Amino acid sequence: MPHQDPIPTTLPQGLSSQQAAAILAQDGPNQLPGSAPKSLLAIVREVLTEPMFLMLLAAGGIYLALGDKGEALFLLGFVFVVIAITLVQERRTQRALESLRALSAPRALVLRDGQEQRIAGAEVVRGDLLVLHEGDRIAADARLLQGRLEVDESLLTGESVPVAKLADSPAGADVEADVPDLFASTVVTRGRGLARVQATAAHTAVGRIGADLTTTEAPPSPLQQRSRRLVRGLGLLALMLAAAQVLLGWWWNGRPLLDSLLAGIALAMALLPEEIPVILTVFLALGAWRLTRQQVLTRRITAVETLGAITVLAVDKTGTLTMNRMAVAELATPTGHWQAQGAQELPEDYHLLVEFAMLATPADPFDPMEQAIQRFGHEWLQGTEHVHDGREPEFEYALSGEILAMTRVYASHTPELHLLATKGAPEAVADLCHLGEVHMAAIRAQVETLAERGLRVLGVACGRWAGADEASSPHWPASQHDFDFEFLGLLALADPPRPEVPAAIAECRAAGVRVVMMTGDHPATARAIARQVGLSERPEVITGDEIAQQDDATLRERLRHVDLCARLKPEHKLRLVQLLHAGGAVVAMTGDGVNDAPALKAAHVGIAMGERGTDVAREAADLVLLKDSFAHIVAAVAQGRRIDANLRKATRFVFAVHLPIVALALVPTLLHWPALLLPVHIVLMELLIDPACSIVFEAEPAADDLMQRPPRPVDDSPFALRALLPPLLQGAGIAALLLAAQAWLQAQGWSLAQGRTVVFGTLLPCVLLLILAQRDPARAVLHRGAAPNPWLAPMAAAVGLLLLAVLTIPGLRHLMGLAEVGWDGLVAGAAVLALCLLWLELLRLALRSSASSRHRPEGFAP
Repeated sequence: MPHQDPIPTTLPQGLSSQQAAAILAQDGPNQLPGSAPKSLLAIVREVLTEPMFLMLLAAGGIYLALGDKGEALFLLGFVFVVIAITLVQERRTQRALESLRALSAPRALVLRDGQEQRIAGAEVVRGDLLVLHEGDRIAADARLLQGRLEVDESLLTGESVPVAKLADSPAGADVEADVPDLFASTVVTRGRGLARVQATAAHTAVGRIGADLTTTEAPPSPLQQRSRRLVRGLGLLALMLAAAQVLLGWWWNGRPLLDSLLAGIALAMALLPEEIPVILTVFLALGAWRLTRQQVLTRRITAVETLGAITVLAVDKTGTLTMNRMAVAELATPTGHWQAQGAQELPEDYHLLVEFAMLATPADPFDPMEQAIQRFGHEWLQGTEHVHDGREPEFEYALSGEILAMTRVYASHTPELHLLATKGAPEAVADLCHLGEVHMAAIRAQVETLAERGLRVLGVACGRWAGADEASSPHWPASQHDFDFEFLGLLALADPPRPEVPAAIAECRAAGVRVVMMTGDHPATARAIARQVGLSERPEVITGDEIAQQDDATLRERLRHVDLCARLKPEHKLRLVQLLHAGGAVVAMTGDGVNDAPALKAAHVGIAMGERGTDVAREAADLVLLKDSFAHIVAAVAQGRRIDANLRKATRFVFAVHLPIVALALVPTLLHWPALLLPVHIVLMELLIDPACSIVFEAEPAADDLMQRPPRPVDDSPFALRALLPPLLQGAGIAALLLAAQAWLQAQGWSLAQGRTVVFGTLLPCVLLLILAQRDPARAVLHRGAAPNPWLAPMAAAVGLLLLAVLTIPGLRHLMGLAEVGWDGLVAGAAVLALCLLWLELLRLALRSSASSRHRPEGFAP
């Protein structure tokens, strides 16, 4: 280990910004060795091993052997153009991924300059004071100075049981100890604490054993797998047909061998769909970058392709549908009711209720609801004996799946007596108090009244327990049920719905996406919020207790008719997601807590809350909301649909544009014609095809009715024959017209070079026609879309300039094997182009008519 300066021991202000910067400069960032961006040399090396590049070299070599130095230099020079295009695409994709990586990097809460600061995990240095809460992933090896924690160390030890951590000395003592008891990449599952960083980056325990999680590569998505199979299949077909082309041209047509080789290489270049991998890489990476502009961070790129297929959005209520601005609005005791709005003071009858609600809540809470309780107590009880700042419990019973309540045990003035403060779900707290049925019914009525107004209701109780004497350590009861409690009353907290949610839910409904609320709140609260935001017209609510009592078949059928799920525990959410999944739904699930991680992983798309979510939830999720709002989830779905639609447009274009190129390279051999398309022509075509795929279609704006369409089936591949048949017919029609034009020109006595000029001069603008034809198959090819594509005009200009260059520059014309054709040739080319446009229009109308007849209701007469 290299020499490191002594760690400053400033407490409790933590390091100063200057000290932290100096240590960061000395030690380097707190990062394990990760996957570095591709170097320029690596990109060039990849290009040099691609089949298209190897074919360019082969064609250049053949031209040299034939003595055509101009054509050879042109092709070999184009190698640098290919490298330049690849570099631009790679850098564009890489910048998008790097920005995503920076946003998704772990963050840490540290104490610096006497203030809590949220910083990137890479900026944590030795000597920093980490402020740790439940759900945090520890950023570096550290020593616990204050508090008590339970930590999941399974990443290091393989043991799934959390390990208890207790500060062995008060803050400031023994600060020279250099043995950490908290380790980087482990997770706080319970408690709060303050820890001092001892080691970072490769000096941590996880760094020493080489457990580098950052280099783990995600498996390819189903779409990527299908595209790879397609490219491999077409590549094999290209080699077979190219070999057949060479043999037919040389043996059957009597061409010279080198000419036949050139024709075979041209056919292989025409058949290779090299754009498909580029489309997937660029579209998904830039799509993820575009999602960040919608305040949605993509942690797994493959989730982008699933967004367009989502049929069910399972969302929490608090902070997603509501503002997450909790405030205590009302109090209720068995004998009275108090409202905060308009009140000038808090009557004495409610002081005990608020006091024990505060005692049952951490002094510095992370949860917004607990923050609201502490804020309310300090506002209304300030200056009374009911505020106990600085008082720490001796023991805690956490909220659990069995008991939806938490109890904190405090020492009292009497050594043998302990004070109990409890809060939680009203029915759980009332059950702990062992109340009679009459009292329970009265509490249920109060809760129902409060919850029906959309308020979140908590029960509060107090108690006393005579534990062991002062000299011995108390033996705490195994369960909260072993205590005797007195029910004090109810706290009702208001959390108003977000104003943008009703419109977003209406947009989901129009898009065929069902919204299901999954909340831990009271059923009446869930129903009230759902009514306010227009979530569902079905008032029925299913609760966690009902879910636990029903088998899978019954519950799956019940879910078909219920949109509101209340009083849920984490295991209930997981089961619901699994049942929706099994029923054929494509599920997106939101979550924020440690216990939500299994459900987030089980969903097709897990969405974590970025503002209030834990590190564990964020790491289990595919997407992270940078702003916790339902409207941003809907915006992400819309963006996912746009990406999917544009990817399909680009895929259709690739197949439509390649088919005439393949036909013009293959058919002349079968008809004993001289070669029409040579490698130099295909190289120039690639100058148009590549940017059209990776730039023009990627920037295509969303269709106006995109969110009025039903979700696409999750297994609907853009490479299916049904999806590719229309573009293949488009390309086949254009190919037939171009070949017919060549046959007619030959019959009229035109030379090969003149015929090639008319055909190739028509093929270039056909690229633009095919781009326009894929934009919106429901509209005419030359129809201007409602939202213009910013890259369409530059693409049209590029086609025009390239066409002008090959027709008017003598040197380039000679290299391409073309000839001057005069006005007759221009008129012939324009006529063929018009026929190509007519074919595209007739085909579009025929396909639309066919689709209409398939979807026409039974008995409908045209």
